[in-house]
Formats: sequence, structure tokens, C-alpha cells
Amino acid sequence: MNKLTEQLKSLYRPKAVLIAYQGENARASEYFLELRQIDKNGAMGEAIPVTYSFMNDIAANFSEAYSGIPSGRLPENLLFADTRKGHEKYIWWNPPRKRMMYFVRNLGIENAEYHVPGIIYIAGESGLSVYAYKDIKLPEGTELFRAPFFNTSGDNVCLGTAKLQKPANPAFHELLEYWEKKFWLTEFSHLGGGGNPTKSNLVLVTKAAKDKEFDTDELKPLNKKLKDILK
Repeated sequence: MNKLTEQLKSLYRPKAVLIAYQGENARASEYFLELRQIDKNGAMGEAIPVTYSFMNDIAANFSEAYSGIPSGRLPENLLFADTRKGHEKYIWWNPPRKRMMYFVRNLGIENAEYHVPGIIYIAGESGLSVYAYKDIKLPEGTELFRAPFFNTSGDNVCLGTAKLQKPANPAFHELLEYWEKKFWLTEFSHLGGGGNPTKSNLVLVTKAAKDKEFDTDELKPLNKKLKDILK
């Protein structure tokens, strides 16, 4: 059951009504708070003064809901960040490099470091997406390609086996590291719904990248540019 399904199935009952009164004229900057409890039949009770305990509970729940928002210095490879709760979206890139990769035994691919092309990540509430790119620099017109990995369908990633605790109040670089580990520590196991993501057999392409640079001629274009995902 995903987070949205849990929210839709949760039954919320009204607990209390908080009424704010604002002063008029000279007292316009002053406020008075009144609390009315709601009984099991939905009827409001008598007005009572707001207690510190009630306000502390509200503040604690608000703080918990908005925890996890990253802060601090922006990493140089971060292209886009939307930190609003419910709208989270982070886009960043890694240059071509070697990565430790793990595979299920029946693929016949050794767990080892492999050369991978430049990668662009998109992470948010809906999960993780990855793209490959060829350009040395990243102008908005940079062409995007299918990520040449198992466990990907188009641009979406299946994060099935990596078990990591998401940092509670991360710096930006810690949040990006978390998502990268979620992807690279996953045990690659299957082709996604889009079939083979490279022009040649992915097993052979992956094995060839163990001892030499990844062959970017194997990348399949997506008819999508960087500017399309930065919207």
C-alpha cells in the first residue's frame, strides 16, 4: 500500500474547532483564540480558552509534516529544486564515471564497478526517474536518452531492494546522496516495460563497460530535452 492509498483510506474525525477573533480599531493587531470541542455526534461544545498543550500538539504535528525539507548550501550539480510539501522535485546530474553495480545471479553479470554515461536524476514524491546524456556541458537543449540500466522503464526506476532510511532534516547534498544510493545499491534484476534500453543487448553492453568507457552510441534517444524536465 503506497502513501496516497493510505491517506485515502484513513478516516479523519473532527476533533475541535479553533476560532480566531481579531480586535477592531486600536486593537486590530490583537487576537483572541477560542476552542470548541466536537463530540462524537459532530456537535460543537462550549467555548473554552486555548491551552498551551493543544497548541503544542498542533505545532508538533505541523513540524512533523514539514520535516525532511532540505536546507543548506546548494550542490553545484543541482539543476532544479522545489521544496514545497506535496510538490517536491529535485533535478541533478552526475558526469560519466565508474559505479559499483549489483546484479541478480541469473543475469550472469559480475558485481563490480562499471563505466556509466552522464546521468540526470529527478526525485520527488512520486519516486525517482533517471536519464542519460552525452553532452559535456548541460545547456537546456541537451538531448536526453534512456538510462542504460536494468530496473528502468522509460525514465522511471524500480527501487525494489535498496533499504535505506531517508534523512529527517537533510542538507541538499545528503538528500541527493540518499536518492543515488537508493538507485545504485539496488540489485539490478530485470528489463523494464520498455524492453531493452540500449541498441544492443543490455547484458553485453554492461559487461563491455567494465574495462572501458561506456559506448554512448548504444544510447536510445527519448525525443526529450533537458528543458522539458526543468519546467
